[in-house]
Amino acid sequence: MWRGLWTLPALAARGLLRPCSRQGSGAPAPSSGATIFALSSGQGRCGVAVIRTSGPASGPALRSLTAGRDLPPARSARLRLLSDPRSGEPLDRALVLWFPGGVPGLRPAEAGEFTRRAFTHGKLSLTEVEGLADLIHAETEAQRRQALRQLDGELGRLCHDWAETLTTALAHVEAYIDFGEDDNLEEDVLERVDSSVRGLQAALGAHLRDARRGQRLRSGAHVVVAGPPNAGKSSLVNLLSRKPVSIVSPEPGTTRDVLETPVDLAGFPALLSDTAGLREGVGPVEQEGVRRARARLEQADLILAVLDACDLASPSSCNFLDTVVAHVGARSPNGSSQRLLLVLNKLDLLPSEGLGPNPDLPPYLLLSCVTGEGLDSLLEALRKELATVCGDPSTGPPLLTRARHQYHLQSCLDALGHYKEARDLVLEAEALRVARGHLARLTGGGGTEEILDVIFRDFCVGK
Repeated sequence: MWRGLWTLPALAARGLLRPCSRQGSGAPAPSSGATIFALSSGQGRCGVAVIRTSGPASGPALRSLTAGRDLPPARSARLRLLSDPRSGEPLDRALVLWFPGGVPGLRPAEAGEFTRRAFTHGKLSLTEVEGLADLIHAETEAQRRQALRQLDGELGRLCHDWAETLTTALAHVEAYIDFGEDDNLEEDVLERVDSSVRGLQAALGAHLRDARRGQRLRSGAHVVVAGPPNAGKSSLVNLLSRKPVSIVSPEPGTTRDVLETPVDLAGFPALLSDTAGLREGVGPVEQEGVRRARARLEQADLILAVLDACDLASPSSCNFLDTVVAHVGARSPNGSSQRLLLVLNKLDLLPSEGLGPNPDLPPYLLLSCVTGEGLDSLLEALRKELATVCGDPSTGPPLLTRARHQYHLQSCLDALGHYKEARDLVLEAEALRVARGHLARLTGGGGTEEILDVIFRDFCVGK
C-alpha cells in the first residue's frame, strides 16, 4: 500500500530491505512533511514482507522502482516487477497498492510515526492510539478485548461527552457573568449547572473507584500462591504456568525465595508468585523466605491459599487458616480489592469417603496437581475472580488502563470540587475551565509534546 501497504513477496528475505532502527534526536520532526518508509510487517526473514511509505515523494519513488511505469489506479492492487532504480536489475515481483496523496526525499520512519501522523490529522484520538499500542502488545484474550474497545473509541467518546457537559456548564456560567442583569437569561440557569456538575462528579467518582482494575488488566494481576510447607504450592505454580518454574520435592522448605512468572490465567494476564511455606521455628534462611512470603501476601491482588487435603488438622494448616484465610475473609467481607481462593490439594490421596464434615472450612476447591482433576473448576473460579480484580473487558463502561487516565480524571474531579467550594462566579468558571482542560488532555487535546513523545515511542517502526 503506497501511502499504505506495499507487499513484497521475498525482498526482505534477500536482504534488500533493512529494518529501520529508531531515529535519534537529529531526525526531522514528525510533522515536517517528509516522505517516510518502514518495513511494516516486522523484522526478520520472511516469505512475504510489507513496506509502507507515506509522504509526497511516494509516487516518484514507486515509479523509479517500476521502470517508469504509470502509477496503478487509486486503491487498486496491481502486480509489478520491481527493479533497482540505478542498475535496472530485477528485484522481485510485488503487489502494489497506491493511495494518492506530490518532491523528492524519503527517510526511514521513526517508531510510531505513521500512527502519530494519524493522530496529528485527527484520524485517531490519543486514547485510541493507546488502545492500538495495547492491541499490538496484547498477550491474553482479555487484554485484546479491552484494547479493541479502547481502539474503537469508547473511552474517548465517554470523555468527549463529559467535556461537552462541562462546555455547556462553562458557557452558562460565563453567560451569567456577562448578562446576569439582563432579562434574557432563564432564572434557573445556575441551578442547572450545579445539577450537571453533581452528575458529572458522580460519574467520575464511579470510574475512579474501579480500584485500578484497568491498569491490572493491562499489566497483569498479582496472584500469590501461599500455604504451609509441602501443601503442593510449587506443583500448582508449575501446573498453572505449564512449565517447571519451581523445584518440587517431598522435603519441606524447598522454596526459600519468591519465584515469579507471567502467565495467562483463564484469558487474563497475571504475575504468578510461588512463596516459601509458612511455618515458625526454622533456620534463618528459610525464615527470611517466610518473611518475604508474608510481605508478598500483602501486595497480592488474588491469593491462592493451598492446603494439603489429607493434613487439614495439622498445626501448620490450622495456623494458616487462622492467620491468612480467615484474616483476608474478615478484611473483605463484601469484596475489597484483595481476593482469596482456598484450594485443597492432593485430591488423589484422599480416602474414598472424601474429606468428611469440616464445618470450620470456608468455601474451597478440590484439586490434584498430579492427575489434573479439579483443574477446570479452578480455572473457572480464577476467571471469575480475575474478572472482578481486573474488570470484565466484554461488559460495563470502558476501563482506565493507564495511570495517565486516572490522573486526569482525578484532577478533573478535584477541579469540580473547587467549583463547589467557590463563592464567586469567576472562580467557578475558572474551575470548570480547568476541569475541561484535563478531559481534553486525556484524549489528546492540549497535551504537551513531551507526553506525546512518551506515548508514541512505545510503537514499533512501521506502525
